[in-house]
Amino acid sequence: MTAVKLYDTTLRDGMQGQGMSLSAAEKVRVVHALDQLGVQFIEAGFPASNPKEAELFELLAGEKLEQAAICAFGMTRRRGVEADQDEALQILAATFAPVITLVGKTWALHLEKVTKVSREENLGMISESVAYLVGEGKRVMYDAEHFFDAWADDPDYSLECLKAARDAGAEVLVLCDTNGANLPSQIRPAVEAVKEALPEAELGIHCHNDLECGVANALAAVTAGARQVQGTINGYGERCGNSNLISILPALQLKLGYEVVPPGKMKQLSGVSHFVADLLNVPVDPDQAYVGRNAFAHKGGMHVAGIAADARTFEHMDPGAVGNSRKVLASELSGKATVLARAEEIGLEFDDEAARKAVEELKQKEHDGYHYEAAEASFDLLLRREAGQYKPLFTFESFKVLTELRAGEKVETEAIVKIKVGDERYVEVAEGNGPVNALDKALRQAITRHYPELKKIELTGYRVRILDTAHGTGAGTRVLLDSKREEGGDSWGSIGVSPNIIEASWEALVDSLAYAFQNGNSAADSGEAGG
Repeated sequence: MTAVKLYDTTLRDGMQGQGMSLSAAEKVRVVHALDQLGVQFIEAGFPASNPKEAELFELLAGEKLEQAAICAFGMTRRRGVEADQDEALQILAATFAPVITLVGKTWALHLEKVTKVSREENLGMISESVAYLVGEGKRVMYDAEHFFDAWADDPDYSLECLKAARDAGAEVLVLCDTNGANLPSQIRPAVEAVKEALPEAELGIHCHNDLECGVANALAAVTAGARQVQGTINGYGERCGNSNLISILPALQLKLGYEVVPPGKMKQLSGVSHFVADLLNVPVDPDQAYVGRNAFAHKGGMHVAGIAADARTFEHMDPGAVGNSRKVLASELSGKATVLARAEEIGLEFDDEAARKAVEELKQKEHDGYHYEAAEASFDLLLRREAGQYKPLFTFESFKVLTELRAGEKVETEAIVKIKVGDERYVEVAEGNGPVNALDKALRQAITRHYPELKKIELTGYRVRILDTAHGTGAGTRVLLDSKREEGGDSWGSIGVSPNIIEASWEALVDSLAYAFQNGNSAADSGEAGG
């Protein structure tokens, strides 16, 4: 198998995306995650561009990695300054990082408008900078900035820039689509031509995603002869982002047959994607290839029936190979296969008649405004009811919510909940920062006396959607609640629908707690209690 190496620049290029920021300690955690995934080169950034970068390099100097090499990033020497006298290059030479990635100009437009140097001096800046760092014992990679724009403008000079870096000792010549302006049909012939002109050189590819072609361009470059691919986790980066290594890695190894990471490492892919996103406090795109929660989600009845017979009918690969999992989405499009597949997952036995009734109930609920794709907890409870395996946590009697606002004072909300748990009747009163919070507190004051584990359930999200907006304030309301368990980290969604937003919220709240108990207490499985 032909080997292709990955070069991750999440910590430098990725942080140039809007809203992207990590502390030095968090960046160290990312480095270890990438190292364990099998990424060969990890670019930490500029060693002396700011105090955070300086702290990062100090921390990394004391870290032990399994196999990855830390790379420091910098630029070729300034015009009119000798390489060994250039302060930035001296800092790169002094860093512990064994690999230095130097970016240099290749496009005449930049020589004229930005650096304002002649073509000859630019070649000197490239060769002298590379030679100086190689002489200091560093492995050097040369990033030919705006290479493909330069190639279209003057291929001969573009090659001269690459040759200058190669002759000075650069280990890899990286061709950069810095503006993300090219298509695969432009990338491939350019890489092929460079490979033919410099057959002994190792080529790399660095693409941006401005045309939504970052991954495709990287793959085109590899098939044309590049053997290093630069990119970022989840495609983070400036403007529209960089090539997404999370998509590139499985495409190279599982689809094209290149040797990239050791066997077994690929199963960490989804975990790494979500781990980095969590550190950045941004969600992973649910539709992201390979690792998104919808990447292997099936909704249409025919599709669900197909994967039940043979997953290859509607899946391009085993989701477990990249650490993801298959999901069957419940909706008005669902058939018996959807119900049976989910029932089997949660340990329910359904015959054909019970499955048919569950499908009818599901479709009626969806018609009434329920939306179970984002409320798996409520869907599971629906199936348990249809299977006769649902026993409520409590018997409902009534609730009342009072909201009062007096001039010059803060609004106050109070909830009164009346329920029975077993043979005991409870009347509980609680104040909250809103009606749902007050109801939640009052309900838990009663039921946690019997089910103390429900104290550990946290409501993390509350979303309201108005149904049939033509009815104005008289329209129906759909409420979606997100919940999670403090210990274990599992999370789920529940739903309520009603013309009254408080009633819809109550329904979603009760489903959330009932699901938590049913999935966290063995008594539910034995029939002693349920919800």
